[in-house]
Amino acid sequence: MKRFYMKAIRFLSAISAIVFVIISLTACQPEKNQAEPTVQIETTNAAEKSNIYDMENYESDEVFDFVKVNQGGKYDEFCTTYQFNYLSDGLKIEGYLSIPISVEKTQAPGKCVMFNHGGNRDFGKLENNTLAPICAVTGRIVVASQYRGCGGSEGEEHFGGDDLNDVIKLIDLCEEHFSFVDMDDFCVIGSSRGGVMTYPAARKDSRIKRIIALSALCDLFEAYEVRDDMKTVLKETIGFTPEEKPEEYQKRSAVYWADEIKIPVLMFHAKQDKQVPYSQAENLYEKLKDNTDCTLITYDDDLHGIVHEKDYQTIRDWLNQS
Repeated sequence: MKRFYMKAIRFLSAISAIVFVIISLTACQPEKNQAEPTVQIETTNAAEKSNIYDMENYESDEVFDFVKVNQGGKYDEFCTTYQFNYLSDGLKIEGYLSIPISVEKTQAPGKCVMFNHGGNRDFGKLENNTLAPICAVTGRIVVASQYRGCGGSEGEEHFGGDDLNDVIKLIDLCEEHFSFVDMDDFCVIGSSRGGVMTYPAARKDSRIKRIIALSALCDLFEAYEVRDDMKTVLKETIGFTPEEKPEEYQKRSAVYWADEIKIPVLMFHAKQDKQVPYSQAENLYEKLKDNTDCTLITYDDDLHGIVHEKDYQTIRDWLNQS
Protein backbone atom coordinates (compact mmCIF):
# COMPACT_ATOMS: atom_id res chain seq x y z
CA MET A 1 0.00 0.00 0.00
CA LYS A 2 2.76 2.30 0.90
CA ARG A 3 4.40 1.47 -2.42
CA PHE A 4 1.12 2.40 -4.20
CA TYR A 5 1.01 5.82 -2.52
CA MET A 6 4.60 6.55 -3.46
CA LYS A 7 3.87 5.75 -7.13
CA ALA A 8 0.76 7.95 -7.06
CA ILE A 9 2.71 10.86 -5.58
CA ARG A 10 5.44 10.54 -8.22
CA PHE A 11 2.76 10.41 -10.98
CA LEU A 12 1.03 13.56 -9.67
CA SER A 13 4.39 15.35 -9.39
CA ALA A 14 5.14 14.56 -13.04
CA ILE A 15 1.71 15.82 -14.14
CA SER A 16 2.23 19.03 -12.14
CA ALA A 17 5.59 19.62 -13.82
CA ILE A 18 4.09 19.19 -17.28
CA VAL A 19 1.23 21.59 -16.48
CA PHE A 20 3.72 24.15 -15.13
CA VAL A 21 5.76 23.97 -18.37
CA ILE A 22 2.62 24.40 -20.50
CA ILE A 23 1.48 27.37 -18.43
CA SER A 24 4.95 28.94 -18.65
CA LEU A 25 5.08 28.54 -22.44
CA THR A 26 1.58 29.97 -22.84
CA ALA A 27 2.51 32.98 -20.76
CA CYS A 28 5.41 33.71 -23.15
CA GLN A 29 3.08 33.97 -26.19
CA PRO A 30 1.65 37.41 -27.11
CA GLU A 31 -2.07 37.88 -26.70
CA LYS A 32 -3.99 37.41 -29.94
CA ASN A 33 -5.56 40.84 -29.73
CA GLN A 34 -2.30 42.59 -28.81
CA ALA A 35 -1.19 45.13 -31.46
CA GLU A 36 1.99 44.35 -33.30
CA PRO A 37 4.84 46.69 -32.36
CA THR A 38 5.15 49.70 -34.70
CA VAL A 39 8.37 49.83 -36.66
CA GLN A 40 9.59 53.36 -37.17
CA ILE A 41 10.98 53.87 -40.68
CA GLU A 42 12.62 57.16 -41.54
CA THR A 43 11.12 58.60 -44.73
CA THR A 44 11.84 61.62 -46.87
CA ASN A 45 9.10 63.78 -48.39
CA ALA A 46 8.91 62.97 -52.12
CA ALA A 47 8.69 66.67 -52.95
CA GLU A 48 12.05 67.21 -51.30
CA LYS A 49 13.65 64.70 -53.63
CA SER A 50 11.82 65.65 -56.85
CA ASN A 51 13.26 67.90 -59.53
CA ILE A 52 11.05 71.01 -59.65
CA TYR A 53 12.13 71.46 -63.27
CA ASP A 54 10.89 68.02 -64.32
CA MET A 55 7.96 68.84 -66.61
CA GLU A 56 6.27 65.51 -65.89
CA ASN A 57 5.39 66.96 -62.48
CA TYR A 58 3.18 69.57 -64.15
CA GLU A 59 1.11 67.38 -66.46
CA SER A 60 -2.59 67.82 -65.60
CA ASP A 61 -6.01 68.15 -67.20
CA GLU A 62 -5.30 71.84 -67.66
CA VAL A 63 -1.65 71.73 -68.75
CA PHE A 64 -0.36 68.83 -70.83
CA ASP A 65 1.80 67.41 -73.65
CA PHE A 66 5.16 68.83 -72.56
CA VAL A 67 7.76 68.10 -75.23
CA LYS A 68 11.41 69.13 -75.29
CA VAL A 69 12.10 70.86 -78.61
CA ASN A 70 15.10 71.54 -80.79
CA GLN A 71 15.91 75.17 -79.98
CA GLY A 72 18.98 75.51 -82.17
CA GLY A 73 22.34 74.02 -81.29
CA LYS A 74 24.12 77.13 -80.11
CA TYR A 75 21.73 77.53 -77.16
CA ASP A 76 21.77 73.92 -75.95
CA GLU A 77 24.47 74.58 -73.38
CA PHE A 78 22.59 77.56 -72.01
CA CYS A 79 18.92 76.61 -71.79
CA THR A 80 16.25 73.98 -72.42
CA THR A 81 13.03 74.76 -74.30
CA TYR A 82 9.69 72.96 -74.11
CA GLN A 83 6.45 73.16 -76.02
CA PHE A 84 3.22 72.36 -74.18
CA ASN A 85 -0.53 72.88 -74.36
CA TYR A 86 -2.88 74.52 -71.89
CA LEU A 87 -6.57 75.33 -71.74
CA SER A 88 -7.88 78.89 -71.99
CA ASP A 89 -11.63 79.48 -72.22
CA GLY A 90 -11.91 75.80 -73.14
CA LEU A 91 -9.54 76.16 -76.10
CA LYS A 92 -6.28 74.25 -76.46
CA ILE A 93 -3.50 76.84 -76.65
CA GLU A 94 0.15 76.18 -77.43
CA GLY A 95 2.68 77.45 -74.96
CA TYR A 96 6.47 77.60 -74.90
CA LEU A 97 8.89 77.59 -72.00
CA SER A 98 12.65 78.14 -71.92
CA ILE A 99 14.69 77.52 -68.76
CA PRO A 100 18.34 78.53 -68.19
CA ILE A 101 20.38 75.48 -67.22
CA SER A 102 22.10 77.55 -64.52
CA VAL A 103 18.72 78.29 -62.93
CA GLU A 104 17.60 74.66 -63.18
CA LYS A 105 20.74 73.51 -61.33
CA THR A 106 19.81 75.62 -58.31
CA GLN A 107 16.57 73.62 -57.86
CA ALA A 108 15.02 76.87 -56.68
CA PRO A 109 12.31 78.97 -58.35
CA GLY A 110 13.68 81.42 -60.92
CA LYS A 111 12.53 84.86 -62.01
CA CYS A 112 10.50 84.94 -65.18
CA VAL A 113 9.71 87.02 -68.25
CA MET A 114 6.77 86.46 -70.56
CA PHE A 115 7.22 87.09 -74.28
CA ASN A 116 4.25 88.30 -76.32
CA HIS A 117 5.03 87.72 -79.98
CA GLY A 118 4.14 89.91 -82.93
CA GLY A 119 2.37 89.21 -86.19
CA ASN A 120 -1.09 87.80 -86.67
CA ARG A 121 -2.38 84.29 -87.16
CA ASP A 122 0.48 82.19 -88.58
CA PHE A 123 2.61 85.19 -89.52
CA GLY A 124 4.98 85.84 -86.63
CA LYS A 125 3.95 82.71 -84.71
CA LEU A 126 6.28 81.25 -82.10
CA GLU A 127 8.85 78.73 -83.34
CA ASN A 128 10.93 76.21 -81.41
CA ASN A 129 13.90 78.60 -81.42
CA THR A 130 12.03 81.83 -80.53
CA LEU A 131 12.53 81.85 -76.77
CA ALA A 132 16.12 80.62 -76.40
CA PRO A 133 17.75 83.94 -77.46
CA ILE A 134 15.49 85.86 -75.04
CA CYS A 135 16.42 83.41 -72.29
CA ALA A 136 20.10 83.93 -73.08
CA VAL A 137 19.84 87.73 -73.02
CA THR A 138 17.73 88.04 -69.86
CA GLY A 139 19.12 85.07 -67.92
CA ARG A 140 15.55 84.36 -66.81
CA ILE A 141 12.92 81.70 -67.38
CA VAL A 142 10.84 82.68 -70.43
CA VAL A 143 7.22 81.69 -71.09
CA ALA A 144 5.07 82.54 -74.10
CA SER A 145 1.59 81.95 -75.45
CA GLN A 146 0.78 81.03 -79.04
CA TYR A 147 -2.45 83.01 -78.78
CA ARG A 148 -5.66 81.44 -80.07
CA GLY A 149 -5.83 81.31 -83.85
CA CYS A 150 -2.02 81.34 -84.16
CA GLY A 151 0.15 78.35 -85.02
CA GLY A 152 -1.33 75.17 -83.58
CA SER A 153 -3.66 76.90 -81.11
CA GLU A 154 -7.40 76.46 -81.40
CA GLY A 155 -9.85 79.32 -81.83
CA GLU A 156 -9.77 82.58 -83.76
CA GLU A 157 -7.40 85.51 -83.49
CA HIS A 158 -8.94 88.74 -82.19
CA PHE A 159 -5.82 90.93 -82.07
CA GLY A 160 -6.02 91.80 -78.38
CA GLY A 161 -9.67 90.88 -77.76
CA ASP A 162 -10.61 87.55 -76.18
CA ASP A 163 -7.14 86.24 -77.04
CA LEU A 164 -5.83 88.47 -74.25
CA ASN A 165 -7.29 85.81 -71.94
CA ASP A 166 -4.64 83.39 -73.21
CA VAL A 167 -1.93 85.67 -71.85
CA ILE A 168 -3.67 86.16 -68.50
CA LYS A 169 -4.27 82.43 -68.19
CA LEU A 170 -0.57 81.71 -68.71
CA ILE A 171 0.25 84.18 -65.94
CA ASP A 172 -2.23 82.29 -63.74
CA LEU A 173 -0.35 79.07 -64.46
CA CYS A 174 2.99 80.70 -63.64
CA GLU A 175 1.63 81.77 -60.26
CA GLU A 176 -0.50 78.75 -59.33
CA HIS A 177 0.81 75.73 -61.24
CA PHE A 178 4.47 76.17 -62.19
CA SER A 179 6.19 76.02 -58.81
CA PHE A 180 9.54 76.75 -60.49
CA VAL A 181 8.46 80.33 -61.31
CA ASP A 182 9.28 83.14 -58.88
CA MET A 183 6.50 85.70 -59.47
CA ASP A 184 8.48 88.49 -57.83
CA ASP A 185 9.39 91.09 -60.47
CA PHE A 186 7.42 89.34 -63.23
CA CYS A 187 8.25 91.08 -66.52
CA VAL A 188 6.40 91.01 -69.85
CA ILE A 189 8.10 91.67 -73.19
CA GLY A 190 5.88 92.78 -76.06
CA SER A 191 7.22 92.79 -79.61
CA SER A 192 5.36 94.62 -82.40
CA ARG A 193 1.72 93.42 -82.22
CA GLY A 194 2.75 91.99 -78.83
CA GLY A 195 2.33 95.53 -77.53
CA VAL A 196 -1.42 95.12 -78.02
CA MET A 197 -1.24 92.09 -75.71
CA THR A 198 1.27 93.52 -73.21
CA TYR A 199 0.00 97.00 -72.35
CA PRO A 200 -3.66 95.92 -71.89
CA ALA A 201 -2.53 92.93 -69.80
CA ALA A 202 -0.53 95.24 -67.53
CA ARG A 203 -3.50 97.59 -67.34
CA LYS A 204 -5.67 94.87 -65.79
CA ASP A 205 -3.18 92.54 -64.05
CA SER A 206 -1.09 93.84 -61.15
CA ARG A 207 1.11 90.74 -61.18
CA ILE A 208 3.00 92.30 -64.10
CA LYS A 209 5.79 94.40 -62.56
CA ARG A 210 7.77 95.52 -65.64
CA ILE A 211 7.38 95.95 -69.39
CA ILE A 212 9.94 95.76 -72.18
CA ALA A 213 8.50 97.08 -75.45
CA LEU A 214 10.22 96.13 -78.72
CA SER A 215 8.86 98.22 -81.60
CA ALA A 216 5.56 97.79 -79.79
CA LEU A 217 2.22 98.72 -81.31
CA CYS A 218 0.24 101.06 -79.07
CA ASP A 219 -2.11 102.99 -81.42
CA LEU A 220 -4.38 100.93 -83.66
CA PHE A 221 -6.10 104.02 -85.08
CA GLU A 222 -2.79 105.17 -86.55
CA ALA A 223 -1.90 101.62 -87.68
CA TYR A 224 -5.19 101.44 -89.58
CA GLU A 225 -4.58 104.77 -91.27
CA VAL A 226 -0.95 104.45 -92.35
CA ARG A 227 -0.84 100.84 -93.63
CA ASP A 228 -3.27 99.46 -96.17
CA ASP A 229 -2.37 95.88 -95.29
CA MET A 230 -3.24 96.56 -91.66
CA LYS A 231 -6.71 97.72 -92.67
CA THR A 232 -7.38 94.19 -93.88
CA VAL A 233 -5.76 92.52 -90.87
CA LEU A 234 -7.61 94.65 -88.33
CA LYS A 235 -10.99 94.34 -90.02
CA GLU A 236 -10.59 90.55 -90.21
CA THR A 237 -9.33 90.00 -86.66
CA ILE A 238 -11.24 92.69 -84.73
CA GLY A 239 -14.28 92.48 -86.96
CA PHE A 240 -14.88 96.20 -87.30
CA THR A 241 -13.31 99.38 -88.65
CA PRO A 242 -12.35 102.20 -86.26
CA GLU A 243 -15.40 104.14 -87.42
CA GLU A 244 -17.75 101.26 -86.67
CA LYS A 245 -16.39 100.37 -83.23
CA PRO A 246 -13.91 102.99 -81.99
CA GLU A 247 -14.08 101.56 -78.46
CA GLU A 248 -12.62 98.25 -79.69
CA TYR A 249 -9.60 100.07 -81.11
CA GLN A 250 -9.19 102.32 -78.09
CA LYS A 251 -9.11 99.50 -75.53
CA ARG A 252 -6.23 97.93 -77.49
CA SER A 253 -4.29 101.23 -77.80
CA ALA A 254 -2.20 102.16 -74.76
CA VAL A 255 -1.57 105.68 -75.98
CA TYR A 256 -5.17 106.53 -75.01
CA TRP A 257 -4.90 105.36 -71.40
CA ALA A 258 -1.16 105.67 -70.72
CA ASP A 259 -1.87 107.20 -67.32
CA GLU A 260 -3.05 103.76 -66.15
CA ILE A 261 0.39 102.20 -66.70
CA LYS A 262 2.19 102.64 -63.37
CA ILE A 263 5.08 100.18 -63.73
CA PRO A 264 8.58 100.67 -65.20
CA VAL A 265 8.76 100.50 -69.00
CA LEU A 266 11.87 100.02 -71.17
CA MET A 267 11.19 100.85 -74.84
CA PHE A 268 13.27 100.11 -77.95
CA HIS A 269 12.29 101.54 -81.35
CA ALA A 270 14.04 102.27 -84.64
CA LYS A 271 13.37 105.70 -86.12
CA GLN A 272 12.99 104.28 -89.63
CA ASP A 273 10.72 101.40 -88.62
CA LYS A 274 8.32 100.76 -91.52
CA GLN A 275 5.97 98.37 -89.70
CA VAL A 276 5.21 100.30 -86.51
CA PRO A 277 6.02 103.99 -86.97
CA TYR A 278 8.49 105.51 -84.54
CA SER A 279 5.86 108.15 -83.75
CA GLN A 280 3.93 105.53 -81.76
CA ALA A 281 6.83 105.01 -79.36
CA GLU A 282 7.48 108.74 -79.19
CA ASN A 283 3.85 109.61 -78.36
CA LEU A 284 3.52 106.91 -75.74
CA TYR A 285 6.82 107.82 -74.13
CA GLU A 286 5.72 111.45 -73.75
CA LYS A 287 2.65 110.28 -71.85
CA LEU A 288 4.33 107.56 -69.79
CA LYS A 289 7.29 109.56 -68.55
CA ASP A 290 5.07 111.70 -66.31
CA ASN A 291 3.46 108.66 -64.69
CA THR A 292 6.18 106.10 -64.28
CA ASP A 293 9.83 105.20 -64.76
CA CYS A 294 10.09 105.01 -68.56
CA THR A 295 13.16 104.78 -70.78
CA LEU A 296 13.13 105.03 -74.59
CA ILE A 297 16.17 103.75 -76.51
CA THR A 298 16.18 104.61 -80.21
CA TYR A 299 18.09 103.39 -83.26
CA ASP A 300 18.68 105.21 -86.53
CA ASP A 301 18.03 102.13 -88.68
CA ASP A 302 14.81 100.43 -89.79
CA LEU A 303 15.12 97.18 -87.80
CA HIS A 304 11.83 95.99 -86.34
CA GLY A 305 11.46 94.16 -83.05
CA ILE A 306 15.21 93.75 -82.70
CA VAL A 307 17.52 94.99 -79.95
CA HIS A 308 21.12 95.81 -80.88
CA GLU A 309 23.61 93.51 -79.23
CA LYS A 310 25.21 96.41 -77.38
CA ASP A 311 21.98 96.81 -75.42
CA TYR A 312 21.77 93.23 -74.15
CA GLN A 313 23.58 94.34 -71.02
CA THR A 314 21.24 97.34 -70.80
CA ILE A 315 18.34 94.92 -70.53
CA ARG A 316 20.06 92.79 -67.91
CA ASP A 317 20.97 95.82 -65.80
CA TRP A 318 17.43 97.19 -66.07
CA LEU A 319 15.89 93.87 -65.01
CA ASN A 320 18.20 93.72 -62.01
CA GLN A 321 17.25 97.17 -60.75
CA SER A 322 15.39 97.04 -57.46
